[in-house]
Amino acid sequence: MNSELSQLIKSLSELAFKSLHEPKTFEPGITHIPVTGKSFDSSEIAAAMRASANFWLTSGPETEVFERNLAKFVQVRKSFMVNSGSSANLLALTSLTSKALGDKRLLPGDEVITVAAGFPTTVTPILQNGLIPVYVDIDLATYVTDSKQIEKAIGRKTKAIMMAHTLGNPIQLDEISRIAKENNLWVIEDACDALGGKYDGKMLGSFGDLATLSFYPAHHITTGEGGAVLTKHVSLKPIIESFRDWGRDCWCAPGCDNTCAKRFEWKLGDLPLGYDHKYIYSHLGYNLKSGDIQAAIGDVQLKKLPSFVKLRNENWNYLHQGLSDLQDFLILPIATLNSEPSWFGFALTLTEASPITRNDLVRALNARNIGTRLLFGGNLLKQPAFENTPRRVLGELTNTDIVMDNTFWVGVWPGISPNMLDYIIDSIHELLRQP
Repeated sequence: MNSELSQLIKSLSELAFKSLHEPKTFEPGITHIPVTGKSFDSSEIAAAMRASANFWLTSGPETEVFERNLAKFVQVRKSFMVNSGSSANLLALTSLTSKALGDKRLLPGDEVITVAAGFPTTVTPILQNGLIPVYVDIDLATYVTDSKQIEKAIGRKTKAIMMAHTLGNPIQLDEISRIAKENNLWVIEDACDALGGKYDGKMLGSFGDLATLSFYPAHHITTGEGGAVLTKHVSLKPIIESFRDWGRDCWCAPGCDNTCAKRFEWKLGDLPLGYDHKYIYSHLGYNLKSGDIQAAIGDVQLKKLPSFVKLRNENWNYLHQGLSDLQDFLILPIATLNSEPSWFGFALTLTEASPITRNDLVRALNARNIGTRLLFGGNLLKQPAFENTPRRVLGELTNTDIVMDNTFWVGVWPGISPNMLDYIIDSIHELLRQP
């Protein structure tokens, strides 16, 4: 791109940001405090404009750069950009059903250990692939399951563990890795809410056989719609790409032909010898790819991620300190032992001593223009979509039901300022200290 066009894009992106997106002065009770949001400036707008000018609308050179940089950041071998975090979960789990994995492949009726307290698309790929979810309970305050529960849940049909780092708080990855190794289980880390966090000094997303990320505007970095699958196993690369890219057997990059140097010499399935390899399909796949404009934005966001994580954690600590005197009424969140979370939200669970119900408290906060969210689907087994779905359940899911009834969370994203946090803290105090 020539310098004249680059300078014009830079000027226009700065004008666009200043005219349309500069933050307004916060007015308590009037300015809405979103529970999540996107943090960006003119550099992301400029990246999108440059990619638009190049007009490579599908995945291409920008995507390759972003995938490379993302894999390096998370310290894995490969990353694969897709169109959402939910697609990433579907792709990650479906990849483990490939015939190419031989005896290690997941087959219909095999079991995958997971939790009911979470986001539905951590679990739905299990059901969509004809597998059986095995639900375990969570611990209150960490909102992730104890590894002992996972160990108890293993049965003769168990083949995998698929767990999320809830609100950025890591699962017990050392113990889960041990359990998986001893029982020959696959591990999928749903790290959609946790990018930039660490466990035992290592990046989240680098422990599992596969991991997933979301780049929806609510998340740690954003590309608009977008997500990624990560793996430390190069052997999974052609399988993941195949399921992502229509199920094709060919591994040519978009716009390339004959990378294998024998495009018209293959004999696969019952197809005639020499059938064009670009149109041979080895899996029942999808089209889950993303585009270069989103990747260009994502690469700028990735460079800012360390500063985003720092702000998120500062906001989380500020809320924890500011609400610490309300522990008669609230269970405050705690980090998993040996972890450095990249917090997605600040969860609060009302105790029996609370003078107000969770629903009434959430309504009152929303009336004050303070955004809140529940802990996603609560107990997923009580959601309409999960009625009569296959399952095995370990125990009573007691804490999952408590979360469904009594838990909500507020935001810690970088766009929340100290005076907003003070207003959230003061409001919760007023509502819980009322006569």
